[in-house]
Amino acid sequence: MSHVEHELNSQPECWTRAAEEAGRHAGALPAPGERVAFVGCGTSYFMAQAAAVLRESTGQGESDAFAASEFPRGRSYDRVVALTRSGTTTEVLDLLGALRGNARTTAVTADPATPVTTAADDLVVLDFADERSVVQTRFATTAFTLLRAHLGLHPDTAVADARTALSVPLPEGLVGCTQFTFLGRGWTVGLANEAGLKMREAALSWTESYPAMEYRHGPISITSHGTATWMLGEAPDGLEEQVRGTGGLWVAGGLDPLAELLRVQRLAVAVAAARGLDPDRPRHLTRSVILAP
Repeated sequence: MSHVEHELNSQPECWTRAAEEAGRHAGALPAPGERVAFVGCGTSYFMAQAAAVLRESTGQGESDAFAASEFPRGRSYDRVVALTRSGTTTEVLDLLGALRGNARTTAVTADPATPVTTAADDLVVLDFADERSVVQTRFATTAFTLLRAHLGLHPDTAVADARTALSVPLPEGLVGCTQFTFLGRGWTVGLANEAGLKMREAALSWTESYPAMEYRHGPISITSHGTATWMLGEAPDGLEEQVRGTGGLWVAGGLDPLAELLRVQRLAVAVAAARGLDPDRPRHLTRSVILAP
């Protein structure tokens, strides 16, 4: 079993623990009414997108998300939350240093023995969700579960759906598809972006991701026999029928959207295996991006 597969299968237990620990970290996480920015790189950026939309859409405060390298440093926030599995990513550390004294900062990390420990004002350590793999799976979903539980929005069904996502076979014919499109609405757009990234990283697949309603505005033109369109969350009326009409494979997101992301992680491993790729050794990637000064 690859590191990715082992870490993927451990997610239900990680989510349970993160939800239980959310209250212990309440002082380090955004309070209701605060103006907050969530930042990260790669996978962490996409989870930041999901967290920001979820928080603001439920009335808990204005929330934005940025790639750490694109943060608007002239803008004022009460708190900036940085997601960084490794605690060593150059862009995140540079941003936290620039924000010191100007905004309260929180780092959510898997490794406290890294520079992020002193770079941020507050620290949340999810070391039980750390990973040996380069490709992120359980840290990303565990960090999001922590934030979701902190917001009071972690559903009782999420962990059960995660177990279902690990046990139910993938749809027939899905692994053999040549192109994959992932769709979301609201906070699940960030999850769709992350789904596409997983398929590119682990399986070198041609993948795209869009807000579900935007998919009709051009991207659906690539959909045909041999392609798959996967909805994370509830689909807009008529979209399933429109995709099926192209001859493409439609995958409905019937589970909790975060559990659907776990299913996509399984797909990435399965496609990698079918193509003779090692998901533990993704091409041109390392566990952390550290830029030379």
